[in-house]
Amino acid sequence: MDAIDVIRAKRDGHALSNEQIDWVIDAYTRGAIAEEQMSSLAMAILLNGMTRAEIGRWTAAMIESGERMDFSSLSRPTTDKHSTGGVGDKITLPLAPVVAACGAAVPQLSGRGLGHTGGTLDKLESIPGWRASLSNAEMLDVLESAGAVICAAGSGLAPADRKLYALRDVTGTVESIPLIASSIMSKKIAEGTGALVLDVKAGSGAFMKTVEQARELAETMVAIGTDHGVRTVALLTAMDRPLGRAVGNAVEVAESVDVLAGGGPEDIVELTVRLAREMLDAAGIVGKDPADTLRDGSAMDVWRRMISAQGGDPDAPLPVAPETHTITAPSSGVLTKLDAFAVGVAAWRLGAGRARKEDPVSAGAGIICHAKPGDKVTEGQPLLTLHADNASLFERALESLDGGYEVGTSAPTLLPLIIDRLS
Repeated sequence: MDAIDVIRAKRDGHALSNEQIDWVIDAYTRGAIAEEQMSSLAMAILLNGMTRAEIGRWTAAMIESGERMDFSSLSRPTTDKHSTGGVGDKITLPLAPVVAACGAAVPQLSGRGLGHTGGTLDKLESIPGWRASLSNAEMLDVLESAGAVICAAGSGLAPADRKLYALRDVTGTVESIPLIASSIMSKKIAEGTGALVLDVKAGSGAFMKTVEQARELAETMVAIGTDHGVRTVALLTAMDRPLGRAVGNAVEVAESVDVLAGGGPEDIVELTVRLAREMLDAAGIVGKDPADTLRDGSAMDVWRRMISAQGGDPDAPLPVAPETHTITAPSSGVLTKLDAFAVGVAAWRLGAGRARKEDPVSAGAGIICHAKPGDKVTEGQPLLTLHADNASLFERALESLDGGYEVGTSAPTLLPLIIDRLS
């Protein structure tokens, strides 16, 4: 086959054949297709889209580019969750222990943050001693002993996706729904989980800014999972304001531990419990109420075992940034706006995120939201506290928050936390 012919076919709006897709993914993974040729094809896909059959075959080819994990030796059914990412989205941290405490095995292969969205591995690495990189054998051991594991995906899992993801990031083709869906689902299917629940976010702090975009992405991913024999459901959830009150790394771990201890913000608890119920249902586990695990301490027990099994000290103090700056309410009234994107960019500029994959992050940097949209506030009351390792970082963070919050007289119109369910 010839790369030019495949590019022309998609450029002219034709569906690619199975043979073309298989050849392109294999040849690109091997380095037989030039980066500029794959860039051209990715742009053609972004502009002209793909059919369900094309997306399914593209996903399958990326899965076949590497290894597939096998959890059949475990004594529990496996179930997993994937979030499309957002601001303050620490749900994986309490969710995995909650679901494991109900009898499932939760193999949570997670990633790092980039730009304004946080990364689960970055958050957990603020715990002294905790390590993200595990061998497959270590991962299975932690799953069997603790019931849940949160770790980095190995290099052998869907290597075609890893290469294509990096290319899309620098060629303006990240926004293609077929490429987003196949990227996420190739890794999740190769991971070998028996059931998958997707948390697809909509709003300013999400990748999909509108509910309509989020719905299209969710429908595409559910179809891919179903076609590959993985029981898949999706929740559409709100990301027009930050989740919880903490945005950063160590501050989000602390908030997650509060949830596991039976407290924490209402929205974090609500979404954790709802996703846990979906995961248990997808795994065929009945008669367990995940909310009970937060009340009786069993989810906290799993958390402590999981952190310890990965070298972390669950009792160690978390890092605290030495510098703080507090933003107060300009007037009395109702907080009508707290834009998720603005808060996420501010946290990134404080050092909690990275601009490039190789950049370091600050464990202690972040933002605490003292009020959420809809809350009554009084003039001079703290709205946001910014945390940074260096006070010189506050100026640019404050610039990103300009216009990101407003105080008015009437309650704002917000997206419901859980917008819809698709299966």
